[in-house]
Amino acid sequence: MTKQVLNQLEPKVLWKYFEEICAIPHPSKKEEEIVEYIINVGKGLDLETKTDKVGNVVIRKPATPGMADKKTVVLQGHLDMVPQKNNDTAHDFEKDPIEPYIEGEWVKAKGTTLGADNGIGVAAALAVLETKDIQHGPIEALFTVDEETGMTGAFALEPGFLKGDILINMDSEDEGELYIGCAGGIDTNAYFSYKEEKTPDNQQAYKIDVKGLKGGHSGLDIHLGRGNAIKLLNRLLWRAHRDLSLRLASVDGGSLRNAIPREASALITVPKDNAGAFEEIAQGMIADWKNELGKVDPGVVLEVKNTETPDKVMDMQSTNNILNAVYGCPNGVIRMISDMPDVVETSTNLAVLKSGNGKVEAATLQRSSVDSAKEDLSNMMRSVFEMGGADVEQSGNYPGWKPNVDSPILKTMSDVYEKLYGKTPEQKVIHAGLECGILGGKYPNLDMISFGPTIRNPHSPDEMVNTTTVKLFYDFLVETLGSIPAK
Repeated sequence: MTKQVLNQLEPKVLWKYFEEICAIPHPSKKEEEIVEYIINVGKGLDLETKTDKVGNVVIRKPATPGMADKKTVVLQGHLDMVPQKNNDTAHDFEKDPIEPYIEGEWVKAKGTTLGADNGIGVAAALAVLETKDIQHGPIEALFTVDEETGMTGAFALEPGFLKGDILINMDSEDEGELYIGCAGGIDTNAYFSYKEEKTPDNQQAYKIDVKGLKGGHSGLDIHLGRGNAIKLLNRLLWRAHRDLSLRLASVDGGSLRNAIPREASALITVPKDNAGAFEEIAQGMIADWKNELGKVDPGVVLEVKNTETPDKVMDMQSTNNILNAVYGCPNGVIRMISDMPDVVETSTNLAVLKSGNGKVEAATLQRSSVDSAKEDLSNMMRSVFEMGGADVEQSGNYPGWKPNVDSPILKTMSDVYEKLYGKTPEQKVIHAGLECGILGGKYPNLDMISFGPTIRNPHSPDEMVNTTTVKLFYDFLVETLGSIPAK
């Protein structure tokens, strides 16, 4: 266990569990330890605890005296976290604990993602399970696996695993907002083949790095206009390939399908006679980026360093196909919701571009709250990549969650919030994938809502959670559980 640093925060029981979660490695698809921990917590509290074949866990807590006639509430969160770190941070997400620290009203992590997404929601559910001095009806706490890389835990959930009437998802990231709908998504991945050939004579080699960008969540932050490191890097490579006979040896950008890539690099060569021109283009390019990104992403850096000439480079035709396709593929916001012009309807993120073993893989994620628009955009991505000669695979298609403004739990929680805090919470549709869409498909009678504390910069090493809002969030949850109507 790491040294306790969060035990001064309120509510203490929630922060106790969150700090224990931080101490257990739990990146997506590597949740075995955290699953075991959750099971042990449930059994240690002498509560009915079950797990399924993929690792989802449900813990049931009986109603408190006088509340047995209330509807059963499912408190839901996911166990995995996005593993992102700064280049200068030595951290193995499969072995090392997250190191949280307090800075003012925020909890952050040292050089890595914090995992408040969704560790705070998980900790809140565990706190409710442990606490004996709150009123509530029957509770099921559902902890799913692998939300961040395809929602495979939610997809694998079998009928009968849950018995609840109301699902409260705790994976949203703005206190004072109640989410009643979300976007669906689909992965579109392209695989380009290339041949290696001997590097021509009289070449100058460069290692190119684009870094210093903010990155962030490819749904929640896509409207902010932050720089995409892969698109920026490719812009330089495409220009130099066209004008200066650039040869591409390797490329490596991004790491996760649902994160805006913060960093990207390439190993390239140009004829020595063109080296000066290439360096001038690079200088002009970074000036353009800084001007375009302005205050939105002011830290962008372009490093161009002389390096040892590689023995081999990609063939010219493949290089041309790859750079053209990446340049041509859409990226960012495509359309806003017409009835909610401040909310993104449809977007796409070029998340990963990596070369090796004769292949270049491009990974993208399309999101939309309109299924037909999602399909259209994913087909657009397919067409661009196929024109570049790539093999294209589409997978991980998950539905959106259609808003229900007449939801009973929405009315209950709106009334509770106004009673507690003297104001009406905002009703929102989130441009991100929540498991509600999948869970609602499996359990169509569930009345669903999502809420959470204020989390900033999820899916990046700048992730942080506001401590004041965590207390507001938890107090709101406890009051809601005491206000659930009878069956």
